Amino acid sequence: MATRSEQLEERLIDFGASVCLVIRRLPKDLPGIHVSKQLVRCSTSPAANYAEARGSESRRDFAHKLHICLKELRETSVWLRFICRIQPEQALAAELRECDELISIFVKSLRTTKASFDRPG
Repeated sequence: MATRSEQLEERLIDFGASVCLVIRRLPKDLPGIHVSKQLVRCSTSPAANYAEARGSESRRDFAHKLHICLKELRETSVWLRFICRIQPEQALAAELRECDELISIFVKSLRTTKASFDRPG
């Protein structure tokens, strides 16, 4: 049975892959290419950064890497909402919901991690 951190890493990989499928449906015009390039980077980055966080050298390093994941997820949310504005026919409710859930997980994880800075150990 996978640990919670392994499950989260897999969830991040699935999320990045799902967004890549959205990217494939974007038009190949200038705005579509621009959004595609931005979105492919920020949507796939959290999985790799979380894998790095799992191997971090300190609590502060762990928190820093979690913060990067959170920033990238927030950027992904913006680009997904942008797509909804320029292509209202795109059904992105599932991706947006998953992105919001992942953001919530990282916000809570960062709070817990930062609270541990005050504890000895």
